[in-house]
Amino acid sequence: MKSPSLSRRRALTICGAFAGIPVLNSDRTASDPSTLYRWNGTSLGSPSRLLLYHPNRASAERVLALCTAEIERLERIFALYRDDSEVACLNRDGRITAPSHDLLVVLAECGRLSVLSGGAFDVTVQPLWNLYATHFFGVPVPPTEGPEPHAIASALALVDWSGVEFGFRQVALPRPGMGLTLNGIAQGYVTDRIIGILRDNGFDRVLSDFGRSELCVIGRHPDDRPWQVGLADPRHPDKFALVLDLLQGSLCTSGGYGTKFEATGKYHHLFDTVTGASACHYIGVSVFAPSAMVADALSTALYVTPPGRGQELLASYPGVTALVTLPDGVIQHLPA
Repeated sequence: MKSPSLSRRRALTICGAFAGIPVLNSDRTASDPSTLYRWNGTSLGSPSRLLLYHPNRASAERVLALCTAEIERLERIFALYRDDSEVACLNRDGRITAPSHDLLVVLAECGRLSVLSGGAFDVTVQPLWNLYATHFFGVPVPPTEGPEPHAIASALALVDWSGVEFGFRQVALPRPGMGLTLNGIAQGYVTDRIIGILRDNGFDRVLSDFGRSELCVIGRHPDDRPWQVGLADPRHPDKFALVLDLLQGSLCTSGGYGTKFEATGKYHHLFDTVTGASACHYIGVSVFAPSAMVADALSTALYVTPPGRGQELLASYPGVTALVTLPDGVIQHLPA
């Protein structure tokens, strides 16, 4: 049994700081170049929004319709909670034929990160998620400690990216009981697709906020300044640790505090693929990158990768930087 409130990889980790933004039904005239239109909805089950600065209402409505149709299309590929999605069918049947181009693109990046992280980033961790969710939420009185070592070992035996077969003809899992979760990368891919639609349609001042932890901007705020975003303090997620200016590109954050199995946060959804326990090197990782998919995946990869390999991992992505928060709250910049 999986708690509905924990169906997302992360909770609130980045909040936009916006002042005076009109909603889509703004009473400003369509010719007013300062009008900013807002869309609120969901993407892969998480609250999401788009803020579009554009002089023409009809154009804003048209492109928002394109964006929502694209989100729906991608959910039919990546959403674990949809029985008809490609990932859900793969996990249920062990294989799918004629996978979509979108799925293959994401899986290729998963493979690259698995190699670069020495196996720390592994999207076959779904059996660990299932174990922990059942352990903590499948009983009337939730335990205070994690699963038994033998149960963790059994789940770990099913975590093996190297055995996953994928190509134009099929995607196949090598053993019964294995499963994929693309929650650490797919939201970023969705963001990139939506930003691409907006760019192609001439939108040059945009902020997208998907999953409350994947931000991407095009251009400047309507006040001709950078967009301001507040980075949550992992020890006190209702407060900001930093307020940052964002002018271009993506900012994505991973933190175990976003999806906790119990109150202390000792057990959370970001797993160490060597031990099967929740990773504890950091309490928060934020990555800045031109691509939201890269920022999304790297924020997860850095969180679970031993610190000694973090610099090396980041070096494979020129121009990408990160902020990592240590358990004592100290924030470090990578590369150092």
